[in-house]
Amino acid sequence: MENLRGSLLMVAAMAGFAIEDMFVKSMSARLPVGEILALLGAGGAIIYAIFARVRGERLINRDLIAGSVILRNLGELVGTIAFVSAIVFTPLAQASAILQATPLAVTLGAALFLGETVGWRRWSAITVGFVGVLIVIRPGTEGFSALSLFAVVAVLGLAGRDVATRRVPGAITSLQLATYGFGVLVPAGLILAWVMGTPLVAPDAVEWAQIAGALVAGTAGYYALIAAMRLGEVAVITPFRYTRLVFALIIGWLVFDEAVDTATLLGGAVIVASGLYTLLREARLRR
Repeated sequence: MENLRGSLLMVAAMAGFAIEDMFVKSMSARLPVGEILALLGAGGAIIYAIFARVRGERLINRDLIAGSVILRNLGELVGTIAFVSAIVFTPLAQASAILQATPLAVTLGAALFLGETVGWRRWSAITVGFVGVLIVIRPGTEGFSALSLFAVVAVLGLAGRDVATRRVPGAITSLQLATYGFGVLVPAGLILAWVMGTPLVAPDAVEWAQIAGALVAGTAGYYALIAAMRLGEVAVITPFRYTRLVFALIIGWLVFDEAVDTATLLGGAVIVASGLYTLLREARLRR
């Protein structure tokens, strides 16, 4: 029963993240990317800071200047900026398909930088997964767009964040990490807007509603994710992360009238299959 509840919560979490992506892409029709990042960063930091204080957690801690925390925030910064740019400038389904390679990149990073043992089967799965990414972005063909590389950079940034998280001091809580992870987006977004020369735009009522919707959906998804991982077995729950791609396909089609091409579907299937095999292999090795 706990595995069933955990699986449902994981699906709910992925739906929340997909809805958050929908709001971000919608408001990008008028608001600059940098401004969207700053607004979401400020809102997320405030929400998580309030939760942290309610639980009696300090927001100022000497451990927050640890190298692993700084690297984690840097990965969060790069990954979030790149992924928001990807869903703004490319089809939602395409960006989400590429994002599914993140667990494979985490396994790769753990092997290269944390000394974790990865056998030939998982190395093969990682290689096949990245071939799937190439199928989606189609380099060297007429369907290739350099903007799709934003999603690839997002995978690298978010994987670096997750690898660095494994070395974060135990005294740092998830809420503290989330607060600072969102907080760094505020100056980064404003700097990005300045560098790109895009003037800030005062959001109208609809855009404020979209910002609120993105924050609510993202926060709910984050907590559903935590609850899911605490309830069920990791090997059973984690594969349901890939439902985010399904939600992205549906939202892209219904809301943005995006046509899903064969390359995105095929590449996404290859990435998901490789990720699932890696997860099952890791679970078997742990047993």
